[in-house]
Amino acid sequence: MVKNMEVPEKKNPVERLMSLFSEVRAEEVTSALLLALTIFLLLGAYYILKPVREALILSEQGAEVKSYSAAGQAVLLLGLVPLYGWVASKVSRIRLLSGLTLFFVGNLVLFWFFGTRGVREGVVFFIWLGIFNLFMVSQFWAFANDIYTEEQGKRLFPFIGIGMSVGALAGASSVDILIERFALGPYSLMLLACGILLICLFLILVVNARELRFAPREIVKRSNEPLGKEGGFQLLLNDRYLFWIAGMVVLLNVVNTTGEYVLGKLVVEEMANTPGDPKILISQFYSKFYFMTNLLGLVLQAFVTSRVIRYMGVRGALFILPLVALASYSVLALAPLLAVVRWTKIAENSTEYSIMNTVRHALWLPTTREAKYKAKAAVDTFCQRGGDVLQAGIVYVGTSVGAGIAGFSWLNVVFTLVWLFVASRIFLEHRRRTAGSSAAEPVRAR
Repeated sequence: MVKNMEVPEKKNPVERLMSLFSEVRAEEVTSALLLALTIFLLLGAYYILKPVREALILSEQGAEVKSYSAAGQAVLLLGLVPLYGWVASKVSRIRLLSGLTLFFVGNLVLFWFFGTRGVREGVVFFIWLGIFNLFMVSQFWAFANDIYTEEQGKRLFPFIGIGMSVGALAGASSVDILIERFALGPYSLMLLACGILLICLFLILVVNARELRFAPREIVKRSNEPLGKEGGFQLLLNDRYLFWIAGMVVLLNVVNTTGEYVLGKLVVEEMANTPGDPKILISQFYSKFYFMTNLLGLVLQAFVTSRVIRYMGVRGALFILPLVALASYSVLALAPLLAVVRWTKIAENSTEYSIMNTVRHALWLPTTREAKYKAKAAVDTFCQRGGDVLQAGIVYVGTSVGAGIAGFSWLNVVFTLVWLFVASRIFLEHRRRTAGSSAAEPVRAR
């Protein structure tokens, strides 16, 4: 007698490879790969433009002007976030994403045009690039949140995030090759970035068309409708869950950038007492530091993030980075040594770039479409830059009263304890919001 047994579907080589990093189902492979490629190219373009930014502002204005960029970006974002929200209420999802991408492409063409004609644009380009990076990455993840259900996002975001980690590494390492082998100058790199952004837009259009082809009719109809009238800042103030997420992003940035200040201060002190050119010694230190941070971040993103979210959930994973930071700065406060801060910052930054980065974007899965596009843009742009401005004020006050390395480390311990409290509020609000949501998730036809 032959028994009826279900024969598990065999995976092709691509599916087997992807399963090493995250659980990706056969019908999800194409879109997940295209989205990973999109964020890979987007981060690659950004890291190609970063050296251009440094070259322009340092050659035209000097290092001091850089310190004002975060404040300038925050002020501009106060106007840009409401403007973006107004536009989002007038057009469909894909028109919003297309318009934003083409707007930034047009900006790059203008920078190329005026720059090649001798116009000094270092400060403007410095501020523009920070806004460009925040907006484009934020809207990429808003789109990913919009096309996937909560269950899909928790599985697929860790894999898509690998493209982000690899793109940053590839973009940063490609600049020397582009300059030395192909003789591309700063303005030629701008045009190269334009081409990459247009490819990103094409990939988004392909993914959008593919997902709508398999989606239920009501989801297709919804995706073609403009967003509601509420603005991003209004949504943050009216929703406790979104409000706490915004607070977490501010605290995360304050703690991280204060740690960067502590690291930089110890590096300068150490290299001043080391034989050799301080500029070369500092460059070598940071080269090794960034390499180790990005390498560990890539390993965590590829092999740890998906498993953490699978077993701890999005809510549980919220506490990993603040606990790492709490342990790091507690140790540093007691032993303010360069060797200590180097490895604690590598641990903190690599965890932020991998696990925390994915969790931050996954927090938006159970929110409304208006929140995913408008409120997320406000958090990922203004709140992030607001944290930078707040940290600059903290450093100014701290140095004015003579706070040393240990003092700033203890201050970060306090901020991290507040961060843990905020994470607990997000935990409760997320649990309340997602209670029974799995049963209510729409089923996508395939």
